[in-house]
Amino acid sequence: MNAVNNGYDVYKYESDALSSVFHLISLNVSVYHNAKVCGNWRVTEHHLGATCFHIVTVSKLVLDVPGHFHGALNTGDLVIFPRELSHVMTSVMPLEGAQRHLAYREALEMDGTGLLCGSVRFRHPGSRFILDALPPVFIIRYDHSNYWLKSLLDIFVAENMHSGPATKVIFDKLSELLFTYAIRQYLMDHPSEVGMLAIFGHTRLAVAIREIHRHPDWEWTLDIMARAAAMSRTVFAETFKRVSGWTPGQYLTWWRMQLAWSLLSDGITLAETANQVGYKSESAFSRAFQRMFGTAAGVVRRSAARRNTPPLDSSFLARD
Repeated sequence: MNAVNNGYDVYKYESDALSSVFHLISLNVSVYHNAKVCGNWRVTEHHLGATCFHIVTVSKLVLDVPGHFHGALNTGDLVIFPRELSHVMTSVMPLEGAQRHLAYREALEMDGTGLLCGSVRFRHPGSRFILDALPPVFIIRYDHSNYWLKSLLDIFVAENMHSGPATKVIFDKLSELLFTYAIRQYLMDHPSEVGMLAIFGHTRLAVAIREIHRHPDWEWTLDIMARAAAMSRTVFAETFKRVSGWTPGQYLTWWRMQLAWSLLSDGITLAETANQVGYKSESAFSRAFQRMFGTAAGVVRRSAARRNTPPLDSSFLARD
């Protein structure tokens, strides 16, 4: 059987299941604040429910997330909100004057806190399962052992001091890396937590997941999955459920439907999509898709067709 090869290049991440998930959900980060905050300042939430992050680039601040966290964030500390909660950030020590948000080069000699904030958007509904597997808020402390955080912070600071053309794009792309690294770091720091993300950090289960991702159209059974993980059928099923909270069959259906959404969104027909994700019956595929997303596969396909229709060339209207 052929692996998915339209709309989603499964071989691109054939050795890394988590990368294939991130590739599929396609995150996009936009930095909405990057300045040194001076004076008697107070910053609150940007957009409740949105996915966002804050990183302290200069000095320190006090973060208060009622019911979850209250304490100081130092230079380089990163806070992630999978779904933004009400929170307040303030200066550690009272400062004089009105609140001002200044470019770093303008505020070199002024007391204040450097703060970079970004919002994260996903182009795929499967992102909610990733967000559901994370805590309401989590903090990654700046530590020289977190080589990625130190490296990115150094680039942020340097770019702020020597910015030029395309600075906004550079910050957005760096912030995509920052957010992706943060999710991976959380997974590495909390290997025993139960949740969908946990299976990607489990040595044996991750092998089976990788094979499912590579070959979503195979006629997978519990026995075949267990053999891929080099485990007995019973141990595999019990371990999968204990680690992720899902059954192997639930994950298989989830992954197939996430791929299906991507394929349909790229304009692939229902029949071809069903075939590529392992369904011999188009009607059985359509029912599974409806149960997963609460909308019909045909609706997603037609919406893609409308988006992909080239706009009418009206340039002739300007001609003499």
